[in-house]
Amino acid sequence: MRPRPPVKGRGIVSGTGIIITGLTATLLALIFPVWTYADRSGTGVAVLNAETVSTSYGPLSALDRDFVTKVRLAGLWELPAGQEAEQKGTTQAVRTAGQHLVDGHTFLDQRVRDVAAKLGLQLPNEPTAQQRQWLTTLNAAQGVDYDRQFVNITRLAHGKVFSLVAQVRATTRNSLVRALADDANTTVLDHIKALEATGFVNWDALAQDMAMASTPPLVNSPAPPGPTTNPSPATPVVPSPSATYSLPPAESSPPPQ
Repeated sequence: MRPRPPVKGRGIVSGTGIIITGLTATLLALIFPVWTYADRSGTGVAVLNAETVSTSYGPLSALDRDFVTKVRLAGLWELPAGQEAEQKGTTQAVRTAGQHLVDGHTFLDQRVRDVAAKLGLQLPNEPTAQQRQWLTTLNAAQGVDYDRQFVNITRLAHGKVFSLVAQVRATTRNSLVRALADDANTTVLDHIKALEATGFVNWDALAQDMAMASTPPLVNSPAPPGPTTNPSPATPVVPSPSATYSLPPAESSPPPQ
């Protein structure tokens, strides 16, 4: 029996089918993530929507609330630190930097308390454990060592918050938070310049510390707005005879105008 001759064109059709199948599979692999992306949880947009609340001044995100809290915390420890620098600084430049901290955070603390009252946000009345440790370190230091400690601790803290202010100012949809970020940006930059003018900044150590802190762990964001009591104003404390510097008292503040 003679073998049947191959059907002309069958090999071409078969090869074309393989190519089409491969292209279809590739196209599906590219399209599938697009179909499912909107349903994925844990994305940045999903987190933003889940943690944002409505206010009469615009949406208030978790980042906005964290920023408001951090402005308050900065004043709670930098006010006494600045006042101490006015007393203990061995150079006029260090004492001037201390005065800048006192003036700037006196202004910012009044602003943040007003913003928090309008948004119904609870503010802390005590610094964090890290901030209290900084105050303890500065209280124990003397002479030129104090100058160096004061300048480098506060310069590092201002550098970290400076990037947060920029992020909030660039992204917030809340008009009150946006205005507060403007004030914070001006104040923090002024403090950074005053601290750098002392000549005590350790630039190498600062760069390393900032690099290590470039991706800080997330912290629990402050709770959404609700019934609150106004925090006490963060004010400079009067130096005691023992040359120690206590934290601002937690007293009731007058209601916002």
